[in-house]
Amino acid sequence: MTHVPDEEFGAWTDTFTVWHHQGLPRPVNDNEVFDRYFGLAPSRDVPVDVGLLPAFQEKVLEETDKHRIVQDSKGVKCLVHKDGTSSIPRYLDWSLKTPDDWEQFKERMDPNDPRRYPANWDEVVADLNSATVPVFVGCGSLFGWLRDCMGFENIAIAVMEQPDWVEQMMEDITNLVIGSLQRAVGDIRIDGGFFWEDMCFNQGPMISPKLFRQWMTPRYKRITDFVKQAGAEVFVVDCDGDITQLVEHWLAGGVNCMFPVEIHAGSDPYAMRREFGREVLLKGGVNKRELAKDKAAIRREVDRLLDLVADGGFIPHVDHRVPPDVSYENYLYYLKTKREALGIPDPWADGPPDSEYLQL
Repeated sequence: MTHVPDEEFGAWTDTFTVWHHQGLPRPVNDNEVFDRYFGLAPSRDVPVDVGLLPAFQEKVLEETDKHRIVQDSKGVKCLVHKDGTSSIPRYLDWSLKTPDDWEQFKERMDPNDPRRYPANWDEVVADLNSATVPVFVGCGSLFGWLRDCMGFENIAIAVMEQPDWVEQMMEDITNLVIGSLQRAVGDIRIDGGFFWEDMCFNQGPMISPKLFRQWMTPRYKRITDFVKQAGAEVFVVDCDGDITQLVEHWLAGGVNCMFPVEIHAGSDPYAMRREFGREVLLKGGVNKRELAKDKAAIRREVDRLLDLVADGGFIPHVDHRVPPDVSYENYLYYLKTKREALGIPDPWADGPPDSEYLQL
């Protein structure tokens, strides 16, 4: 391949609903089908579960004409609108409030639970070891997962009033991830790892960089060093918001690729490259808000990133899920413009895929 990989980050559920009225085929209704339909660069994931096992039972606790109150897979109680107008639920109660709750969580954190691996593991190993596309493995989350179970206010208070407990939970998660991945790292050639955090607002991180460096950097390093035994070289972290203050600390922990580099929140890919050089790899950085404007704005946004693409170590794509205020016509124009500017072959040169292919 002589061009940058043609990757994107998908769209929100609301966006699919809007685009179906603007020409998008109705079978394209989730991000897995989205990737196939738009001919985006494929990758493969190692199917190892590094989360709670068993997960909490997902169930409907209450239902009206307009919403459902549900318990999600983390045990969190939330309100979900039935009309699809909000992609983020309203959280009502949390499953993790005290150290005693954490002891119950730990009962679901046995790294040797056989359910963490598929029953046909030998077939999976053979398939992934013969893959001709990048193979990634999930490496979990040290802060974002806890915040999801506790709520932001609760974890913020715990960081200040119960720091030993917060650090111990991160240690337990680290041991879970490394223990769960033992078999995968021994059996499969892995190209990279993927972390999820979402621990920044548009004003910076949810905990101080000092505590991040103290608690999280060494544990990231243990995980990345372990997965490197399988050949992994790229470790991606998915974190929205302004990540500027945390980049150096992720890099010190072996996490070397920032994603999705959310522009309007303050994450500047050029500034990161100036400060850290090619040590930092980048994915994303296309301001989704510009795609909602006109074609001239879209061209300017693509052109803005060409020097960084030429510098290497940067895969440009929309800096989060595409929101519904971006029209389907504008999105198609963005893909066309990006591909032409970067020398990416048009996967629709012979027309878009048919419905039979979409339902594979």
